[in-house]
Amino acid sequence: MSLPDIILASVLFLILIGFFVVVWKAASNWRWFNIVAVVITMLLAITFLFPTAAVLKSRSAWHKVQEELELKLANLKVEKQKLKFGELSEEDSSLSGGLVELQQQLAKLGIESGRLWRNLESKSNSTYAPVRILLGAAPSPANGIDGIPGAEPADEAVPAQPLVPPNMLVYCFAEQADKNQLLVPKFYLGAFRVEASSPTEVALVPTGNLEQYQLNYMKEGKARNWSLYELLPLDGHEPFLTSGSVALGSNPTADIDSWQVDDVSDLLDEAAKSIPGFVVPEQTRMNYVDDGRQATDDDPLLSRWTKVKFLKNHKIEVDSQDQRSALEGGFFDGNGRAVDARLQRGGDGNAEFKKDDTLVLIEEEAKKLIDEGVCIEEGWFYLRPLNDYGYVFRRIRLRVLALKDRMVELTREQEMLNQAIAKTDTMLVMNQEIKLKLEQDLTQYRIESKAIRDHTEKLVQQVKKMRAEMNRLEQENTELEQSLEQKHLTIERQLDALTATP
Repeated sequence: MSLPDIILASVLFLILIGFFVVVWKAASNWRWFNIVAVVITMLLAITFLFPTAAVLKSRSAWHKVQEELELKLANLKVEKQKLKFGELSEEDSSLSGGLVELQQQLAKLGIESGRLWRNLESKSNSTYAPVRILLGAAPSPANGIDGIPGAEPADEAVPAQPLVPPNMLVYCFAEQADKNQLLVPKFYLGAFRVEASSPTEVALVPTGNLEQYQLNYMKEGKARNWSLYELLPLDGHEPFLTSGSVALGSNPTADIDSWQVDDVSDLLDEAAKSIPGFVVPEQTRMNYVDDGRQATDDDPLLSRWTKVKFLKNHKIEVDSQDQRSALEGGFFDGNGRAVDARLQRGGDGNAEFKKDDTLVLIEEEAKKLIDEGVCIEEGWFYLRPLNDYGYVFRRIRLRVLALKDRMVELTREQEMLNQAIAKTDTMLVMNQEIKLKLEQDLTQYRIESKAIRDHTEKLVQQVKKMRAEMNRLEQENTELEQSLEQKHLTIERQLDALTATP
């Protein structure tokens, strides 16, 4: 027993002794029923002393629990405030990273992608070519989450609407579970048209011939969960940077100096794994890796951005006078002003900047403000050109069709070349036979030619001998002729002398 318990027991024991002493002293003056009543009262006090002590002990324990719960409640309220509004930043004394900010970012992404339908389950047979895709809404959980179809119970008084508006063009992605077991879009399946739609199902047909890797992905049964987008997602710098809160042109206090590049090489390689045989070009990889670095004079003009600091209050017109849907020609007009009502600021259509605010602008526009004395330059950065996926996919499809036509031409030329090679091989065989015969003829010719040369040499020698003999004979004949002429003259002279001819 502890010291307080010993002291309390001693005090109670002394009170009990004192009670008996008082009753013994008063017994001579009290009657029996007075003594009985006092004794019963004492016994009841002793009896109820233990329940009272237990109640007090329990009350003390519950009071301690109450204090702990109140402290936890206060901590939870503080944590709730942090989760909702974020934590205080030491640099600019502003709240960031909270649920409200994330909801704003989600709303921004929703504006950029238009309407979307998530977590749709495929009900089509994936073993055949997907001519018509049938999708159904996945069952909603018991505790629904806002923003997911089917999270809230439908009002029976309101007639059920189609799951997706009919005859609508949608861009489809296959969803897969990430490390947190959340379904996120992972693979682009192509553009489809909504052929029919009901409150629970939607039928899709492709707008054109799908690529072979898309067909293989569906036939292998990997496209079990689908997400449909009204617009193709826009390209941005934020998904590839550590600072996910930076938005070019929309956050005057954005500090581009703090941007750090994630390991985008791994991200690009992981994305490329979904297409067999595809390798990310080195130039494309470097565009993502270099995103956010200091700019140089060798960088393209449209990739050079300038961080400026305002020297005075200034307004920039950001809303266009024309208003139309992004589906009718994009979100912005030719001057970069918003034409989609979801992106417009409203009011006078101007974005207001205060003194000492910072902003990242393209170099040409920043120079205009600097020349006007509105702001000063604080940094010069390289930002990769953003991709227009709608244009890119159309261009790739046209290039694929052109390559297919070129492949047909090359196949035809290859067949003609194979035929020419076959004929050439046949001619080579024939020429080989002719060559063998010619070699035999050449050998025979060489033999005959040698025999002819030998015979010719013999004839030449004979001719030389005959010429020498003829020359000798000719000389002899000449000498004989001269001798005959001398003899003839002599005889003639003798005759003349005999005949005395004067």
